[in-house]
Amino acid sequence: MVLAMEMQSVAVGWQVYEITKRPLDLGFVGLVQFLPGILLFLVSGHVADRYDRRRLIILCYIGYGLSFALLLATALQHSQAVGFIFGILALLGTVRAFNAPVSRALLPQLVPEDDLPNAITWASTFFQASSILGPAAGGVVYAAFCGPAAVYATSTALTILALVCAVKLHTETKRRPPEPVTVKTALAGLHYIWREKVVLGSISLDLFAVLLGGAVALMPVYAREILHTGPWGLGLLRTAPGVGAAAMAVFLAHRPLRQKAGRTMLWCVAGFGLFTILFGISRNIVLSLVALFLVGATDMVSVIVRALLIQVATPDEMRGRVNAVDMVFIGASNQFGEFESGVTAQWFGTVPAVILGGIGTLLVVAFWAWRFPELREVEQVTSLPTAKQPN
Repeated sequence: MVLAMEMQSVAVGWQVYEITKRPLDLGFVGLVQFLPGILLFLVSGHVADRYDRRRLIILCYIGYGLSFALLLATALQHSQAVGFIFGILALLGTVRAFNAPVSRALLPQLVPEDDLPNAITWASTFFQASSILGPAAGGVVYAAFCGPAAVYATSTALTILALVCAVKLHTETKRRPPEPVTVKTALAGLHYIWREKVVLGSISLDLFAVLLGGAVALMPVYAREILHTGPWGLGLLRTAPGVGAAAMAVFLAHRPLRQKAGRTMLWCVAGFGLFTILFGISRNIVLSLVALFLVGATDMVSVIVRALLIQVATPDEMRGRVNAVDMVFIGASNQFGEFESGVTAQWFGTVPAVILGGIGTLLVVAFWAWRFPELREVEQVTSLPTAKQPN
């Protein structure tokens, strides 16, 4: 499913930019996918905790397949209606709003509890492997077939394959006490995160650091106008962070963070900002790929530490709601971050926007290290006590 999403993401970004030639519209690509998540996170989290997560995953994959099929129809008709494409992306964002908390809350039902920390790390590795192949494959297929139609067709086929895999899943369903649908139960995830300052610090750090430092939305501009390459080059640029992240995930699977996990995460997020600045000033595609590789590697440390903090310390009956809140933070940093990048690029230019974003990330790390001393003091995330559901 990630492979399908990444291929689609490369194709739709290049397609929209070819139609409008405006960086701001690349920002809108992220915005229309982000808004459904922030509007629906209370509903999606409660749904993930109330209903069978395996069946919900199947429904989400059907929604993804419908979205890709609609994008394929627009490409076959050579439609120039960007508004209609944005409407399909809004549908895609709605499906993702439900899929994200459900899929993350489902993982603990697939492996024994003692194996969960290592499973999360390996799951991140497989996720990044798909993130590596997806952008590269999307760029190559786009270039080979001179348009996005073949990419959307491939994404649709991959979604059907993912749907077959989801149908064959066997889960260990844990009894979850029935809860009435009230404002209190819907907000339980927010209450938990606010109470657990280490979790709050880790996910908010990722929110603001990636929100400011993310340069993914502007890669079509870099590929075409700064590095003077085509869709294949865009695919390589989109792939490089995934390669770095996968390499770091494999390393951490074999050499997990056994001490000073919090400090290590802070230093790595600072590295994310520095390498973003390096990418911003680069005019050489090899140097740009190296910078993006290091961006992905440093970001993966934050991803794994945050995922462990949430999954290890959260009771199963609350995982859907807590992960829904976390996905809002991730969506804000990624999709809304793309909108922020598009706006700043429209105002200041593409290169200044990326450089200013990297500087902003460094300032965020410094402030969070001071504001959340509990985060600096985290040693081993796997030894955190399991939190109880608030009364």
